[in-house]
This record gives sequence, C-alpha cells and structure tokens, in this order.
Amino acid sequence: MAIKRSSKKKNTKKKTTRKTWRTTIKKWLLRFIIGFFGLTITWVLLLIFINPPLTYLQLKRAFERKASGKEWKIDKKWLAYDDMSDNLKRAAIAGEDAYFLSHSGFDTKAIQKAMERNKAGKSLRGGSTISQQVAKNVFLWPQRSWLRKGLEAYFTVLIEAFWSKKRILEVYLNVIEMGQGVYGAEAAAQYYFHKSAKSLTKKEAALIIAILPSPQKWDAKRPSAYVNRRANSIVRYINYYSIP
Repeated sequence: MAIKRSSKKKNTKKKTTRKTWRTTIKKWLLRFIIGFFGLTITWVLLLIFINPPLTYLQLKRAFERKASGKEWKIDKKWLAYDDMSDNLKRAAIAGEDAYFLSHSGFDTKAIQKAMERNKAGKSLRGGSTISQQVAKNVFLWPQRSWLRKGLEAYFTVLIEAFWSKKRILEVYLNVIEMGQGVYGAEAAAQYYFHKSAKSLTKKEAALIIAILPSPQKWDAKRPSAYVNRRANSIVRYINYYSIP
C-alpha cells in the first residue's frame, strides 16, 4: 500500500509541474502579445507627429556603399506636405497607386494582376500600394519573406487606421529611395534638377516617380527610353488624380 501512495504522490507532482509550466508559458505569451501590440501601436501613433529620422533601408544602403569602397551617403531633407509641388503628389499617385485615396491600404486588383503576371512568367512586378511601401520602408526591412509580408500587412492596417492619407503620402515622399544614397523628394529634386521639390514641373516630377521601381539603376536626369516613356505616361494622366 505504501508503494501505491508514493506512486500517486509522484503523479500528482508531475501534473502540478506541468500545470505550472503551462500557466507560466501562457502568462509570458500573453505579456508578449500585449507588449507587441502596445509597442507597435504607440510607435505608429508617435510618427503622426514625429518625422521618421532614419530607416533600415537607408542605413543598409549606406553600409553597402561603404563596403564597396564608396562614400557613406544618406542624402535626405524633410519637406512638409504643404510645401511640396502638387505635381509631385499627383505624379506619385498616378505612377504608383492609382486608387490611393479610395482603398484601405490594399489594392486587390493590383495584387491579382501582379500574381497573374508573375505566374505567367513575365517580369516580376509587385502590387504594393503607397501605404504598404510606407509600412515596409518606415517600420520593416526590404528582404522578402512571409514574416515581413505579414508584418507589412499589419503595419499597413495600423497606419491606415491612425494616419490620414495626407500623412501617409507625406511620409512616403520623404523616405522613399529615389537614387543612390538619395531619399525623399527634396533631396531627389536637388540631386537631379538642382531645385527644390516645391517647384517641380510635371515632367520633372514624373521622371522622379518613374525611376522608383529601380532607383539604384535608373536616373531621372539621364532617363532611359523606358523611363522616359513611363514618365510621359504619368504626365498624360497626372491631372486626372486628386490629392489629399
């Protein structure tokens, strides 16, 4: 009988230990979830009022330049939304996200077209909206992965919920890569056309937006035939688009 009692005690202890571990894991998991949502939402709310000082991509590109023997370069200058040329705002919407003002962060038609194009074996083309690009550039890293795409969708929902369309477009036009070591509209306008982004013409604005799919290779000042055609297409439709 004594042996049986001892065995029961051991089983009871094992069960108690398992329950304790499960309870501890649940507590830490709950803390992590609350902490994650609290931190990310606070981060997004702060950037309504504070301009992003640096992005992961800007630092990554600068280190890549240094590693290849080039000078360290992060050329950027913040320009308030109301000071930007309306030509540039319209060009960005015309060239990058035609339904920017009407969608809630995701353009399902563009995503579907991109998937069909990629499945057909044609040149890869993304379906990212301006909101998604802001989420990726400001909060995340550029390398593709399911984790990053999931977080990108999450941050896209947050900025669409808490930021205005005006703020999203302002941040986009100030942080996006627009050349080798060049970030944002003001730095790009000075670099390519030696003028402020306040006074860009339709064609100049269109040329800057036209190089965004590959700003490391393409040049707005010396555009290839393809870039020039793309810019002309943006100019043709630029007045059709409203701005926030």
